[in-house]
Amino acid sequence: MFKNIFGLTLVSSLRFFGLFIALPAISLYASSFETSAFLAGIAAGGYAITQIIFQTPFGIWSDKVDRKIVLIFGLVIFIIGSFVCAFADSITMLIIGRFIQGAGAIGGVISAQIADLVREESRTKAMAIMGAGIFVSFILAMILGPIVAAYLGLNAIFFLTAGLNLIALLVLIFKVESSPVMQYSYQDSQFDTILKNKNLQIMNLSAFLQKFLMILSFVVVGMALENHFALHELDLWKIYAPAAILGLLVLAPATILAQKKGYFKQVLLCGIGAFGGAYLLIGIAGVMESLWLFVVGVFLFFIGFSIHEPIMQTLTSRYAKASQKGSALGLFTTLGFVGSALGAVCGGLLYDLFDISLLACGVVIVCVLWAIVMALGLQNPTHEKNLYLPLDSFNLEHFTRLNTRFGIIEWYVNSTQGVIVVKYEESKISKEEILESVG
Repeated sequence: MFKNIFGLTLVSSLRFFGLFIALPAISLYASSFETSAFLAGIAAGGYAITQIIFQTPFGIWSDKVDRKIVLIFGLVIFIIGSFVCAFADSITMLIIGRFIQGAGAIGGVISAQIADLVREESRTKAMAIMGAGIFVSFILAMILGPIVAAYLGLNAIFFLTAGLNLIALLVLIFKVESSPVMQYSYQDSQFDTILKNKNLQIMNLSAFLQKFLMILSFVVVGMALENHFALHELDLWKIYAPAAILGLLVLAPATILAQKKGYFKQVLLCGIGAFGGAYLLIGIAGVMESLWLFVVGVFLFFIGFSIHEPIMQTLTSRYAKASQKGSALGLFTTLGFVGSALGAVCGGLLYDLFDISLLACGVVIVCVLWAIVMALGLQNPTHEKNLYLPLDSFNLEHFTRLNTRFGIIEWYVNSTQGVIVVKYEESKISKEEILESVG
């Protein structure tokens, strides 16, 4: 398991590093190319537009072919975009390069590949490892972006990105396994099955709100620290770095509570509570002009984000049928990027229109409504279990009897690993009853 998770985490982390590293250097775009702040903003966040367009199609495609092929294709596109950015001599070329980078929209496919290669019981831990890698890459990008751009030039950022992702491509080709060969009892190519699933609806809403608040926070927090508390942008790492470390430290206990104890829903609600509490502190800090209280709020926000990241992807892969993991995670990731794009656009606009305390109150209200929707609508998959049976010890035709059994969610054959996986609700049917049906 570790070899595959390491390879996919490296691919995901380096790809996100390349997308994120340009964000903190946004002010350099305007000065380097003598352009407007608007075009500079498009260059910084343009990747999200093409991510939104291509993320779900890539996910649907990956459900029909070997996901590794889709990953290689998407990563090559991203590398091409990085080189276009590196050789850009105008803001127009830089924007085109960022659009091409975003077109390599394989975030959801990476998650689906992990879900294919790792058993459901270990999936939260695997997603936590990947989430930690993305989180570290995000913080390193925020820290290194302005430094690399200031000392080596803006183009150096993208040469670095292209070089690192060429390494990731080699790791993907030679170290990551292909998707296992699957035979599904439930084969539904209708995308509306995913759209009508209430649990997936809530997870998609959560993906949108989580990423919206994340990008909104980086915009608002950066501006507030500079304008209200006179903290220079080059010193922001002194707050972000320890906040990120604190966030990483809570990943393990959150994962254990969710995976081992079955407290998925409770942990997610705690994360929403951390988001709301963070903005409550930020709002109070704005009134009191208290830097330390503001920083505590930022720390609490990072804790909430870290709690959410691996669990949300795990639950999305569990709520979706096995044959539709790529499609479901593609839509989930798409809405996350929609949230990121709107967070970037709304961040500066809301900061200009409203006082920081009023803006914080609005976020707190959104978090309360979000928590209510999740508390009332999300089904905690505590009683869902998987039974793994050796393929060579059973007559496969007998498993069709499970298609009409109450409590059976689905079953499928993993020919590569030589197992039959039966997913069922423990409260409605027992392991012994399943074995009796297929024996």
